[in-house]
Amino acid sequence: MTEDNIAIFLDRDGVINKEVNYLSNPDDFEFIEGSIEALKILMDKKYLLIVISNQAGIARGYFTEEDVEKIHGKMINILKENDVILDDIFYCPHHPDFTEECEFRKPKPGMIFKARDKYNINLKKSYMVGDTLKDIEAGHKAQCFTVLVLTGYGIEERNKIGTIQPDFVYKTLLEFAKNL
Repeated sequence: MTEDNIAIFLDRDGVINKEVNYLSNPDDFEFIEGSIEALKILMDKKYLLIVISNQAGIARGYFTEEDVEKIHGKMINILKENDVILDDIFYCPHHPDFTEECEFRKPKPGMIFKARDKYNINLKKSYMVGDTLKDIEAGHKAQCFTVLVLTGYGIEERNKIGTIQPDFVYKTLLEFAKNL
């Protein structure tokens, strides 16, 4: 089996949609300006678009998996209206303070590996895009290129860069998409 597909792995909150700290209500879901256009550009460049998101609010009891599915439904529908199709969404509902440790919670690369196995993805040519160093660390562990965007927590996280270094830093997802 060859690894033919190249993916853009995308954190959700703070990269695609505005960070609202434990998004639990679909009515509070709002795309970051330019993110729909960015996803369209990446899709047109034939990348797989796969969301990789920690959703620890489930483990914390702030919201349910059904709430997350409703938010994803809204996101998918708005993207479809704009001729953008996500290839998949993976999320981890765990948090080590409330559930056991798991291989899927970023900075661990389990969700990326699960997507790799499902879609036959060449990780060494793929990108992990996020607004936190946990996203960058997960990308490094999966041997992807890593992109820190300065939306969401990105500016704050850029100031913490030390041993974990992103391969690229862009102001927004749109700036990354236009430069890829």
